[in-house]
Amino acid sequence: MTITTSTGSDIPEIFRLYKLATEYQKRTFPDNLWPEFDRELIETEVAEDRQFKLMMDGKVACVWAITYSDPVIWPEDDGISSIYIHRIATNPEFRGNNFVKIIVDWAKDFAKKQGKKYVRLDTCGDNTRLINHYKKCGFEFLGMKKLEDSTGLPPHYEDADVCYFEIKLA
Repeated sequence: MTITTSTGSDIPEIFRLYKLATEYQKRTFPDNLWPEFDRELIETEVAEDRQFKLMMDGKVACVWAITYSDPVIWPEDDGISSIYIHRIATNPEFRGNNFVKIIVDWAKDFAKKQGKKYVRLDTCGDNTRLINHYKKCGFEFLGMKKLEDSTGLPPHYEDADVCYFEIKLA
């Protein structure tokens, strides 16, 4: 198993995994589905080395992105202290391998090396199962609130209840 940055040639696979993740969401938590993400967003993340992949057996097993600032979702964001994990999508062939825990361990190490104080994550909707999963993976659940303004965010944030998670690094 290896974790590396994604490349331009990974973009079709990233979109395939997003589509499969959305289909899974339809079956498990249909109240808040991922939209079709803008290709330019993904291309920018890849170009800026903020889109990652976990490889197993020569295949992309999981993808996710990070940001270094997220002021619309995290209004107190100073743009310095945190990394923010977004859009974890697992290849169904590899589901059940607890990739979130692996990503959390990777993110803590990655953030510490960059002098960050927090690893943060958010999700939309009151999905108790997902909330508990993130807590088991080491996140503190900070609560849920509705965003006052979702301008500039993907459509699934519009009028959504947002759950906030954080890991404070030692």
